[in-house]
Amino acid sequence: MKIVILGIAAGGGIPQWNCNCAGCKAARADGSLAGTQASIAVSGDGENWFLINASPDVRQQINETPQLHPESEEVRHSPIAGVILTNGEVDAVTGLLSLREGSPFTIYGHARVLSVLEDNSIFNVLHQERVPRERVQTGVPFDLMLQDGTRSGLTAEAFDVPGKPAWYLEGTPQGAETAAGDTIGLHIRERGSGAEFYFIAACGQITPELKQRIKGAPLVFFDGTLWQDDEMIAAGLSHKTGQRMGHVSISGEDGAMVGLKDLDIGQKLFIHINNSNPVLRPGTPQRRQMEEAGWRIPDPGEEIIL
Repeated sequence: MKIVILGIAAGGGIPQWNCNCAGCKAARADGSLAGTQASIAVSGDGENWFLINASPDVRQQINETPQLHPESEEVRHSPIAGVILTNGEVDAVTGLLSLREGSPFTIYGHARVLSVLEDNSIFNVLHQERVPRERVQTGVPFDLMLQDGTRSGLTAEAFDVPGKPAWYLEGTPQGAETAAGDTIGLHIRERGSGAEFYFIAACGQITPELKQRIKGAPLVFFDGTLWQDDEMIAAGLSHKTGQRMGHVSISGEDGAMVGLKDLDIGQKLFIHINNSNPVLRPGTPQRRQMEEAGWRIPDPGEEIIL
């Protein structure tokens, strides 16, 4: 099984278009620190790929990733066989609108998230006869299917993690309260080899059930949005805490480094990292502390083989 990192940043990427925080200033001065919004691609055969979330930056990500380019002898072709949605946030679904040029693929999502697409007619640009939407149930593994209807050899299982509805749903009936399916994690597995990993790009609380689920996993991508809960308030960027946005912090007694230690996880990678988070900048004390705890931030374009 192969995984390619498409982007690691939280909503808005880094630098954000209207932000002048320390992280965005650094990214404008040094392009190597810039990043697109969080997404990965996974494949069982190295030829057919499934995206986890469709970032608003997906066109750029595809163009920068040779594995996702059309076959050279084809006029119209894409190796992307499907997109799996883990929530309904802008940075997870908006990229679907850039995949509208007629190539077939399947959108997989929980009913709560697919209802967001159904309620917004602009997503009908992806005609459902060519781009079907498959509802997934938590706790029920499902096959990821190729464009010709055959099995890819990969399975996925969705599971609920603490979170919240997409922020733009606040004030609407759907966003009135948190419900199962608003935020899911994914367990991706290859049938033949048994290779597996977990993808959890948003998580509001580290529960005993979550710890037990990912214990001993060879690879875990985990929510790295903020270093500390009041980070955006302290930087003058927002009035919301991380908890208010549905994200645990990296640091602190309730954070990911403490909460997920001693679980015998092979590779621990942070993804969905906000522009305000100092771990994005090499050499910061926070970056060193993160690395000393056994975590790292993957590089865009990096390929991981399991």
